[in-house]
Amino acid sequence: MTEKPPLIFRNAPAADPRPPTAPVKADGSPYRFEMLYDGFTRRAYADTLTDLCRALIPDYDPDAGDEDLATARILYAVRAQVELQAEICAATDLSGCSSAERSILLGNRTEQPHIAIWTADIPLVLVDIDYEPLGTRPRPTGNIIWLEPIDEHTLLTSLHRAGIIHLNEARGSYRGRCRSQDEPRHGVGTP
Repeated sequence: MTEKPPLIFRNAPAADPRPPTAPVKADGSPYRFEMLYDGFTRRAYADTLTDLCRALIPDYDPDAGDEDLATARILYAVRAQVELQAEICAATDLSGCSSAERSILLGNRTEQPHIAIWTADIPLVLVDIDYEPLGTRPRPTGNIIWLEPIDEHTLLTSLHRAGIIHLNEARGSYRGRCRSQDEPRHGVGTP
C-alpha cells in the first residue's frame, strides 16, 4: 500500500471569497497533485495518481491485483458516464433528437451503444473499453465524450477533459488547459 493516503478536504461554500490554502507536506513542499471532485465539493492532495484514484474510487486498493484495479476503474468510469450523460440530458432540450438518439442518450449502460457515428448536437458519453483498439467493436466518431479507464493516467485525464474532475499539478495545469470552475461542463450549467 502507498505510504500515506491522500489528504481530502471539503471545499468552502461558494459564498466564501477566500481561496483555499493548499496543504504542504512535513518538509514544506507541496503535494504534486490537487484534484477537485465530487461535484467540486471536495479537494484531494496527493503525490501519485494511485492516491488520487484512492480518493475518487471507493475501495481502490493499490495492493489488489491489476485485474481488480482495472475492474474498479471501469466500474467507476461507467458510473461517471451515466451521471454525466444524465446531467447533460437534464440540462438540454432533447426535442431536436430523433427517437433513436433519445433512446441511446437515455438508455441503459450495462452495454455500451453500438453506433458508427454520433451526429446529434447533444454529446454522447462513452467508455472506450468496449471499442477498438481495446475492445472488438468499431470505435464510433462524432460528438462523443470519451472516458478511458485503461490505466490511472488515462482515467484521470479523460475525467478532467470531460469536466468531471479538475486536476492540477504543483507546477501548473495537468496535461493541458484546465477548465475554469466557472466554465460549464460541455454546455451543462456550472460545475
